[in-house]
Amino acid sequence: MINLPTIETPKYACSLPSTGKTIEYRPFLVKEEKILLIAQQSEDTQQSIRALKDVVRNCTFESLDIEALAPIDLEYIFLQVRAKSVGEVAEVNIKCEHCETPNPLEINLEKIIVEQPDSLEKKIMLTSDIGIVPKQISTADIEKISALENDADKQLTATIVASIESIFDSEQVYPMAEVGFDEAEKFINSLNREQMSKIEDAIANVPKLKYDVEFKCTSCKKKNKTTLEGLQSFFE
Repeated sequence: MINLPTIETPKYACSLPSTGKTIEYRPFLVKEEKILLIAQQSEDTQQSIRALKDVVRNCTFESLDIEALAPIDLEYIFLQVRAKSVGEVAEVNIKCEHCETPNPLEINLEKIIVEQPDSLEKKIMLTSDIGIVPKQISTADIEKISALENDADKQLTATIVASIESIFDSEQVYPMAEVGFDEAEKFINSLNREQMSKIEDAIANVPKLKYDVEFKCTSCKKKNKTTLEGLQSFFE
């Protein structure tokens, strides 16, 4: 049997946005490119998330608990891996806000920042004695929520459930992990608009990939100023 030579892959390091922990990673290889290509061709949200997880898991030498990662960490690591694998520049198409003509623009991935929100509140009071303890949604939560994309109502409920660590009143704490989905849905449906807004604000209060861009439309020649947010925005 012939043993072919092994090609050494360079290693890089970055810090996770949510914790500051330093991790090592490598560029993706042909096998990861295939995973991404298959997911892209499928146009299936769940498969895209699984592909993202698989690539990040492989490229960080299986050193991370991918399921427990905050989504911003997963997105940020993939961004670094992609930049070292394919190049720091990505071409995106952004619609003109005036005439909606797609404009091809080059984005420097190294200039994308992580916008950090205010600190997550330790508890949110819904009434004088009932409240919730919020938490950040995990990568595993995102995949479960995406599976409900054909049922907007249940998807919203699942998002809220994933964003709550526990519910409490003056007498007891109810860990959300021990509450059935139907019971959680019943609780959520009993909230008024003000109470729901408090929870929605907590859900929105998460780190985001962000890039400010200005351009003149190639069609109508008018100036545009917009902000790209989230990983998907940088690869459209």
